[in-house]
Amino acid sequence: MDFSFNEEQTLIQRQVAQFIQRDYEWEKRQALAKSELGFNSENWKIFADLGWLGISLSEESGGFGGSALETMIIMEEFGKGLVVEPFLETIVLCAGLIDSCGNKDQKSEILKKVISGEMHLALGFVEPQSRFNLADVTTEAKKKGDGFVLNGFKSVVMNGPSADNIIISARISGKQSEEEGISLFVVDPKLEGVSLRNYPTVDGRRASEITLENVDVTSSCLLAEEGKGFKELEKAIDSATLAICAEAIGAMEVLYKTTVEYTKIRKQFGRPISKFQAVQHNLAVLAGEAAAAGAAADGAMKAIALHGLDDTRTFMAVASAKIRAGEAAGTGAAIAHQVHGAIGFTREYSLHQRTRRLWTWRDDFHPERVWADRLGRAVCAEGADRLWPSLTAL
Repeated sequence: MDFSFNEEQTLIQRQVAQFIQRDYEWEKRQALAKSELGFNSENWKIFADLGWLGISLSEESGGFGGSALETMIIMEEFGKGLVVEPFLETIVLCAGLIDSCGNKDQKSEILKKVISGEMHLALGFVEPQSRFNLADVTTEAKKKGDGFVLNGFKSVVMNGPSADNIIISARISGKQSEEEGISLFVVDPKLEGVSLRNYPTVDGRRASEITLENVDVTSSCLLAEEGKGFKELEKAIDSATLAICAEAIGAMEVLYKTTVEYTKIRKQFGRPISKFQAVQHNLAVLAGEAAAAGAAADGAMKAIALHGLDDTRTFMAVASAKIRAGEAAGTGAAIAHQVHGAIGFTREYSLHQRTRRLWTWRDDFHPERVWADRLGRAVCAEGADRLWPSLTAL
């Protein structure tokens, strides 16, 4: 991305880039992904010491008062190294959610530990039947005295194995797919009735299936207003979507550079394959895909800077960035593999892991078709007279 950063943002970008280049060699990254924890707790402490864990959180919560722009800067550099530490899950999703709608006690007790690197978080919102509908929640929360009893199942909880607290979406009232009646609860996974089945994901991260059986929680665990958690959850997902777009842009940049370098050393018929016109054409298409995705991410960053996260124009820019990044990931990975041939499929080679992560990002927080549908609905809701102004707003 070539969005114009201020001095502080440029410093953050250089700092993260230096960490990736110096301390995140590919062999080290692979070893971390295969370890029991799935990441390096020492790296997480470094993130805390450098202020990255609190950079986007409000000063009221003990953070540094940054914005989604700083998060995108960090995530783009993380994408270049395929960082396995749970920054997205703990900071972008959960800490951002608590910062947005948590009460004073939750912010002081939880976010203080998150910023210092002492606590990990996870978000349980995916259920087997929900597919890509955030409002399709069957997990129940029934009132019991001054607290609640939770019963239900969450199927893909990223960073669940390491989480000290898990934010759970549960239905207090309303029908299964209604937005009204959904609440969010901060749940300690050590509570009686909470059981986890942990597993590795295809791209080297860690996740859990979580079963809740008559789990008693106090009213102090309630996040946001009772029954009004859907909008907060949707806003958190949109912020995370923006973050993975930036991460994908970083990965695409390395994917392109790696592929170009490979064409210079791989020889066929006595000369490097980079000399063949068909290969050059593929590389040009790959460069175009990476540039287009980067331009869409730039547009989203500019929209945030101009209008903030809650503006319809920003949503349209974020949706466009997710759609374009997903398309670029599919096309770009296919070209890279075509150019590399068989070596690209070996587990030891970086392209194999980068492709797994890129294809996972396509479906994280909904695939392109879901975002295209949301974008189309938003455009229609604006009306015909607003179509051209919306397209040219940036």
